[in-house]
Amino acid sequence: MGSLHPTKKTMKAQQYDARDNKLHLNEIPIPTPRAHELLVKVACASLCHSDVMLFEPNDQGLILSSDPCVTIGHEGSGFVVSSGSGVADLGFREGDKVGFLCAVDCCFECHACRNVHNSWCVTGKTKMQGFTLNGYFQEYVCVDARAAMVLPEGLDVYKAAPLFCAGVTAFHGVEDCGLEEGKWMAVIGCGGLGHLGIKYAKAMGLKVIGLDIAPQALDAAKESGADHVFNTLEDKDWQKKVIELTDGGVDAAVNFTASKKSYDDAPAIIRPGSGILMVVGIPQKPIELNALDIALGRYRVRGSNNGTCYNMRPCIEFSAKHNINAHLTHYKLEEVPKMIELMNSHKAQGRMGVRFD
Repeated sequence: MGSLHPTKKTMKAQQYDARDNKLHLNEIPIPTPRAHELLVKVACASLCHSDVMLFEPNDQGLILSSDPCVTIGHEGSGFVVSSGSGVADLGFREGDKVGFLCAVDCCFECHACRNVHNSWCVTGKTKMQGFTLNGYFQEYVCVDARAAMVLPEGLDVYKAAPLFCAGVTAFHGVEDCGLEEGKWMAVIGCGGLGHLGIKYAKAMGLKVIGLDIAPQALDAAKESGADHVFNTLEDKDWQKKVIELTDGGVDAAVNFTASKKSYDDAPAIIRPGSGILMVVGIPQKPIELNALDIALGRYRVRGSNNGTCYNMRPCIEFSAKHNINAHLTHYKLEEVPKMIELMNSHKAQGRMGVRFD
């Protein structure tokens, strides 16, 4: 690694342009940190399915930038270069290896910021990098120091980026089910999020069934420690087999996919009366639930907070303790369109990221 400080005033960035709904490799100014911000030299930025949602019909209320061009990417890690005012007491030093979340311009102190999600901050001013402000598929970025942390010993800065969205989301999708050791969990969707969910579930002492339609995702599920896997497209009896394996149904089904059908299929494998459907993945179309099932207590429906500065640290420290990292393939910045194509075709295994040297 050479000098952290930029040697020029501009940098290349992969930017989404709303005018033609395409990605463009643009030359843009290197930013200057504002109050509470760190200037970070990005080590790795990884691709999340939420990034791909930019190119899809916006039926789920995705808030976009008023500027037609915005750098995509909201999973990142890197090195502290400099800081704005108000950061001195937070303990960051130049050269620190850090990870960070994408919320900015929120207060970080209200009830919603502390206990729900920064999206619901009482100021109503929250912006998400990668969507309403420039994200991380660029060499330098300014992030809010209050939503950043120094990486624990043992986490590689070039591999840690996926933990700061996929990791936190998967960790809490599993942990927030509140299952005791030895209980059964179905992980629906074993790709970029799901393979991490399986690793966390196994580290928490759960028995895990991986469900997917892509052979490479099921291979990742096995490598991540799943006790059983089923291809729900090819195996017509998968629901019956899950019920038999678990003696009545899984104690929780965590859905990491953007598939409405997978949500429709999930209740059939959940243990009646005590089982949980954990909603994580966001399909283009609204999911449908049977009101009678809910009213009569057939199963419970929960959601999981996908990351604030207050629940970020437990995930990252747990990951370091249990040596949990995403299966990550590195690409060049120019190859981000290829990464998106691989994600859309379900041919990717694990997570894909750009490494900046």
